[in-house]
Amino acid sequence: MLSPGMDSAREGGGVAGTVLIPMNFVWSYGGRSVYLSGSFTGWTNLYQMSPVEGCPTVFQVICSLTPGYHQYKFFVDGEWRHDENQPCISCTYGIVNTVLLARESDYIPPPMSTAVSSLTNMDVDNEAFQQLVRISDGSLHEAVPRVRETDLEVSRHRVSLFLSTHTVYDLLPESGKIITLDVDLPVKQAFHILYEQGISIAPLWDSFKGQFVGVLSALDFILILRELGNHGSNLTEEELETHTISAWKEGKGYQNRQIDGHGRALRRGLIHAGPYDNMKDVALKILENQVATVPIIHSSSEDGSFPQLLHLASLSGILKCICRYFRHSSNSLPVLQLPIFAIPVGTWVSEIGQTNRRPLAKLRASASLSSALSLLVQAQVSSIPIVDDNDSLLDIYSRSDITALAKNRTYAHINLEDMTIHQALQLGQDPYSPYEFNSQRCEMCLRTDLLQEVMDRFANPGIRRLVIVEAGSRRVEGIVSLSDIFKFLLG
Repeated sequence: MLSPGMDSAREGGGVAGTVLIPMNFVWSYGGRSVYLSGSFTGWTNLYQMSPVEGCPTVFQVICSLTPGYHQYKFFVDGEWRHDENQPCISCTYGIVNTVLLARESDYIPPPMSTAVSSLTNMDVDNEAFQQLVRISDGSLHEAVPRVRETDLEVSRHRVSLFLSTHTVYDLLPESGKIITLDVDLPVKQAFHILYEQGISIAPLWDSFKGQFVGVLSALDFILILRELGNHGSNLTEEELETHTISAWKEGKGYQNRQIDGHGRALRRGLIHAGPYDNMKDVALKILENQVATVPIIHSSSEDGSFPQLLHLASLSGILKCICRYFRHSSNSLPVLQLPIFAIPVGTWVSEIGQTNRRPLAKLRASASLSSALSLLVQAQVSSIPIVDDNDSLLDIYSRSDITALAKNRTYAHINLEDMTIHQALQLGQDPYSPYEFNSQRCEMCLRTDLLQEVMDRFANPGIRRLVIVEAGSRRVEGIVSLSDIFKFLLG
């Protein structure tokens, strides 16, 4: 992977008086020690590559190269490797990567071999990634691999067939616990329970009806705090104490104009599924209703009495089953071998060249918490990248972060307009400390990462979105979520 570098560069064997072009060489496949060598060093010197902060599997080094045609290779943990996702040829040094730095439009590089797939060591379809990287006046242009309709249809059909023939029962863990809340519980107490249990969503139980009737999520608390904030300068515990979960849900129905013919608030029915429903139906329920989880409820009675809550199904669990099933037959899903920037998935900044249905929401750390909460609600997103003045990723603010305001009853002592995002994310720490990159909270990927790699990341519990960044600078290029992946796979 290559990109123009703007930092101080290493000298790469240039001739005196020749214009040198800084190039950022990137190795994205991990290792303990990674070095670069190439024709620009006479294949005699090794340049040590440094790990990228926040991306432990990504290494980079910047070299200054003369315009022209160059070959290079990586020395990873004592073995020579090449990047199959970049142009490569077979020569006396084995399979090597190539790059063309040209200022004249008529420069033609040596032909690249397309018959090296049998010699590769990453199990990647080379033919899909043979691309010419060309630099003209310092700007990078890379040919985007095309998504073939037949590959897309085959991949979607096989995923759909798998999901349609496997039930939610396969998602049930051998053991576990689910926190449920009674609808008559005060909102303040529910707020504290979610924070103390480290969860952002809980099913609601109505003891009078003997049924599960809904869920309480972090979004509910965002709406509650925004509403109470509109009625005064500060939030008080008394205001939260007067609201039961049931009263809040009814008031929310009035706000959304969900009222029946008798003037009573209509509650949205509980979106749920049974253990023998197929995974595809559950995934579609999550997508169509824009919810994070679907409770799996079983009742042995025909009338649905004495329901048992078995599990909270999520797209993460379903995706984990997909990855496990196709792990040893990934070639049967051709789209898995495409980089994410080549497929219509996620939301991207406009300069990347993707067609966005909506602009990518970003905020500075100095923005007010009120503006972050408003953006989460109005843009209907679950998280917002927090960036510095160069649009480099610092942190991420998610809906679930609202529960941190329960710590030391912070919600009772703040004004949403006065608290910054920095302060909200630094609760319990020094609010005046410099805001630095938080590698523990930011899950990132690169635009050149394969769809299969991204899906494997999403199969890990707790990861619901990945911020797409530029290697080295961490400049935000886009964001891809679990729901984006399923919308693409299910068409």
